[in-house]
Amino acid sequence: MIFLQLFMTFFKIGLFSFGGGYAMLSLIQREVVVNHQWITNGEFTDIVAVSQITPGPIAINSATYIGYTAAGGSVFGSLFSTFGVVMPSVIVMGILILFINRFKSSKFVERAFKGLKLVVIGLILGAALSLMTPDTFIDIKSYIIFAVALLASLKYKVGPIPLTIASGIIGFIFYR
Repeated sequence: MIFLQLFMTFFKIGLFSFGGGYAMLSLIQREVVVNHQWITNGEFTDIVAVSQITPGPIAINSATYIGYTAAGGSVFGSLFSTFGVVMPSVIVMGILILFINRFKSSKFVERAFKGLKLVVIGLILGAALSLMTPDTFIDIKSYIIFAVALLASLKYKVGPIPLTIASGIIGFIFYR
């Protein structure tokens, strides 16, 4: 039964998420932490961190790890979760490919995408805010790491890979 629940939950996440993995995070968090309680908020934060530093899309990495954890360490939990989150994209892209040339210059489609861009920004901001919990910000050092990473990203345009590596090193030094 857990495998079907994992598939359906991640299928729903994949179907109703626009804008990629970061935009999906708030929906994933609500489904797996709040609704199903398969993992804790602290575990979710750890999964997001691990999903960012491992190769591949964050949504697929998260689904794989959450499925494994929720199914009690079963690889089938990973498979059902990953398949669930990917299937909506495969189905929608298959349908879009059939109609893309016919509707690509449509004003309706153009306006709909303008609205979707704003929703994606809101979802990404929501995901960021949902990760800002007492499990994440444990002391003044964690606020310093956050502030320096935010400043480096926004002001100096430092990319996510160097920021992730530097934050890991600083975290290791601060918390050994």
